[in-house]
Amino acid sequence: MTREHWLSLDEPFAEHSSLRWALIMFAVCFAGWHVITNLLINEAPILQNAIHFGGFALLASIVFPGRLFGRSSLVLDLIYGASVAAAACWVVAAESRIYEETLAITGQSWQFNIFDWTAGLLLIFAALDFSRRVSGWVIPFLIIVSVSYILFLGEHLPGVFRTASLPLDDVLFRTIYNDEGLFGILANISSSNIALFMIFGGFLVVSGASDFVIEISKVVAGKIRGGAAFVAVLSSALTGTISGSAVANTASTGVITIPLMKSSGFRGRFAAGIEAAASTGGQLMPPIMGAGAFVMASYTSIPYATIVAVSVIPALLYFLSVAFVVRIEAVKHRVGDGIDMSISRAKIYSGALTFMIPLGVMIYLLMTGVTPSFAASGAIGVLIAASWASWIIGHVLNSSDMQSNVMNFRRVCQACLFGIRGGILTAVLMVSIGVINNAIVTSGIGNGFSLMIAQWSQGSLVIAILLIAIASLVLGMGLPVTAAYIIMAILCAPALAGILSDTIIIEKLIHGLTDPAQAAMFMLVDSPHAAKVMVGMTLEEAASLMSAMPFEVAMTVRPMLVEAETLMGFLLVAHLIIFWLSQDSNVTPPVCLAAFTAAGIAKSPPMATGFQAWKAAKGLYVMPLLFAYTPLINGTFLEMCQIGFFAVFGLYATNAVIARFAEGPLALWHWPLLVMGAVLCYVPLDLLLNGVGAMLVTLVVWLTYRQNQFLTGNTAS
Repeated sequence: MTREHWLSLDEPFAEHSSLRWALIMFAVCFAGWHVITNLLINEAPILQNAIHFGGFALLASIVFPGRLFGRSSLVLDLIYGASVAAAACWVVAAESRIYEETLAITGQSWQFNIFDWTAGLLLIFAALDFSRRVSGWVIPFLIIVSVSYILFLGEHLPGVFRTASLPLDDVLFRTIYNDEGLFGILANISSSNIALFMIFGGFLVVSGASDFVIEISKVVAGKIRGGAAFVAVLSSALTGTISGSAVANTASTGVITIPLMKSSGFRGRFAAGIEAAASTGGQLMPPIMGAGAFVMASYTSIPYATIVAVSVIPALLYFLSVAFVVRIEAVKHRVGDGIDMSISRAKIYSGALTFMIPLGVMIYLLMTGVTPSFAASGAIGVLIAASWASWIIGHVLNSSDMQSNVMNFRRVCQACLFGIRGGILTAVLMVSIGVINNAIVTSGIGNGFSLMIAQWSQGSLVIAILLIAIASLVLGMGLPVTAAYIIMAILCAPALAGILSDTIIIEKLIHGLTDPAQAAMFMLVDSPHAAKVMVGMTLEEAASLMSAMPFEVAMTVRPMLVEAETLMGFLLVAHLIIFWLSQDSNVTPPVCLAAFTAAGIAKSPPMATGFQAWKAAKGLYVMPLLFAYTPLINGTFLEMCQIGFFAVFGLYATNAVIARFAEGPLALWHWPLLVMGAVLCYVPLDLLLNGVGAMLVTLVVWLTYRQNQFLTGNTAS
C-alpha cells in the first residue's frame, strides 16, 4: 500500500507526524519552485530538469515504498531518495569539468571519476526502480533492453536492427547529457509544462471545479432522456480539461455519475463502460490532452496553440459518439427517466468564477503565443483572485457555498500537494523514458522500425494504422497512455508521415515529373517503372514504384517533391493518429485500467465492463481514419467544420449499426440505408454525397422513431 495520503492536509497525522509535516512543506515549496522557475528564473535546462527529477525521486521514494524481501523500510527509502536527488545535482555540476578533462586528453574516453560513475549509474538504476514502483515492470524491461542494445546486443542482431556497440562510458555520457537523454527533451517537457498544468489542475480541484462540472452537466443534460449518462459524458469532458488522466477522471467523476446512472435504470456494466469511455476522452480534450500536446509540440516543432486548436473538433466528435451510445441505450431499454437532477445554483455561480474564468484566461494566453508554463501560472493567479471574488460575493449574498472554496493559505497548500502528488507518476516516467529515447536515437533503430512498418504496410495507410493500433494496444497494456504514445511516436511517426506524404508524390508520378533533377532520384530505385517518371504512369505503377524505393532515398525525395509546410502537416497528422490509437488501452481488454476502475465503482464484472467501454469508445478508431483520409486536421476552418458536421451523422449511423437500434428497432431494409449513409457522410469535402448520406441517416432515424412511438403507444394501451 502506498503512502500517498501523506501528501494531504486532510489526513490525520498520528503516524510519523514530523516527517509528514516535513514532506508536506517540501512538496509545497517544490510546487512553488516550479512556478517561480518557469516564470522568473532563467535556469539552464539541464539544471532545472535535474532538480525536477531529484525532487520527484525523493517524493516517489516515500510515497511509493520499495519492497525488500516483502517488507518496506521508511528510513532506507528516505536515504535512497535523497541519494538520487544528490546524484542528479552532482552530474549537472560535473558536466563542465568532464568536458574540460576529456578535451585535455585527446583521443581518450570520457574522463569520469569514481563519483561520476556512482552518480550516473545510480540515476539509471533510479529510472529503472522508480518507473517500476509507479507503473510496473514494462518500462524497466524496455530500459534494460534499450541500454543492452547499444552496449552489446545490437551488433548481434540481423538486418536493419544491427548496430555498432558503444563503450560503457560513452553510453553513460549520452544517457545523461544528450538532448534526447535522461535530462533532455522529455524531462524539459515535464519540468516546464506538465508540472505547471498538474499544479493548475490541483488548484481547480481544490477550488470546487469538480462540483461545478457536475452541476453544470446536470443543467445541460439533466432534462434529456438518459440524462444521468449524459451528465457522465459531459462532466468527463470538462474534467478532462483539469486532469488529462483517464483513470483520474474515472475515479473522480465516476463516484457520482455511475451511481446516478444505475439509479436511473442503466445496467452496472453499461454505466461503468460509459464512464470509462467518456473519461478516456478527457485525455483527448484540449487544452491539456494528457500531456500529449506538449510532447507533440516538442517533437514536431509545431506551436502548442496550433495542436490544441486542431484537436477541438475531433474531441467534440468523440464525445458526441459516446453520447450517441447513451441515447441509443436509453431509448432501446427505456431507461434514464425519473432521476432527481436538482442543482445547486450557488455551486454553479462560484464554479463559474473559479473554473471558467481561469480556464478562459489560460486558453486566451495560449492563443496569444505565450509559453504554456506562463499561461498555466497566469491561470493559477487568476483562479486565486477569482476565489476571493467569489468569497466576497458570497459574503454579500450570505451564501455559504460561494464562500466555502476560497483559496486561503491552507487551500493553496492543498492545491500544491494535489498537483505534486498527481505529477509524481508522470514526472518519473517522462524522465525515465529519456533512457529509452536516447538508445533509440543513438542506435538509429527508429529508422529501422519505420522501414519495417513501411515494408509490411506496402504503402497502405489502412494497414499501417492497423499495425500501429495493435502495437499501441500491446504496449498500452503495461504502460500509461502518455508513455505508450511517446515510444510509438518515436518509432512509428516518421513512417506514417512518410506514407501520408507519398500520396502526393504518387499523384505527381501519375501525371509525370517535369524537373529532371527530381526525376533523376527515381533512377536509384530498382523498379521497371522508374523509366516512366517523366511521362506518367498508372496509379498501380506509381504505388509499386514508391513501395520499392529504399528508405534513405525516400527521405531525400519527399522534401524535394512535397512542400515543407505540407510535410509538417502530415507529421502532425501522424502524431495525432498515434496519440488517439494509444488511448485504446484504457478501454480495451484484457488490460484496461479506466474500465477496471469504473467496474470497481459500479461493482460490475471487470472484463464485461471493459468490452462495454470498448464498444462505446469506437470513436478512437474512426477519428484516426478521418485524420488520414480527410483534411480534418490540415484543412481550412470551413473544411474542418464541414467534415466535422457530416461526421456527426456518420458516427450516429455507425453506432446504430453496431447496436442494431436507432430511435427504434432496425428493420432489415434500414441496414443498407444506414451503412450507405455513414459511408457517404465520411467522404471528404463532397457536399452532394455528404448531403445524401445525412438525409439517409435522418430518414432512418425518423422512421425508427415513428415506429417506436407506435409500438410504445400500443404497449401502453
